[in-house]
Amino acid sequence: QVHVVESGGGTVQNGGSLRLSCTASRTYFDNLPMGWFRQAPGKGREGVSCIGRLGRSTYYTSSVKGRFTISRDNAKNTMYLQMNNLKPEDTAMYYCAPVTYYLDCSPPIHTDWGQGTQVTVSS
Repeated sequence: QVHVVESGGGTVQNGGSLRLSCTASRTYFDNLPMGWFRQAPGKGREGVSCIGRLGRSTYYTSSVKGRFTISRDNAKNTMYLQMNNLKPEDTAMYYCAPVTYYLDCSPPIHTDWGQGTQVTVSS
């Protein structure tokens, strides 16, 4: 099992930026593709962005392409999501979790979800 802690959320205005962090408690973090997911009120959880084990391969859902950048620092067991030009529709609770493959960026069914970090974008 991989236990994760998400941080970095907050409230920003339309067009603002935030940087989310996901720290995982596992020695072999660099063996795991990872992903960011979000859940807006009244909606299901969706995949936002995923990254391969070494950070060279990335995937973004269409709505965030060109605005969000995923990265990781395996030496720190940490993954990041730089979010620029935020929009009100980005408002959601953001979670991170390991995935099987970075191109399969759908929310894993069997995972130990963290508490998430709230992102709120005001218009």
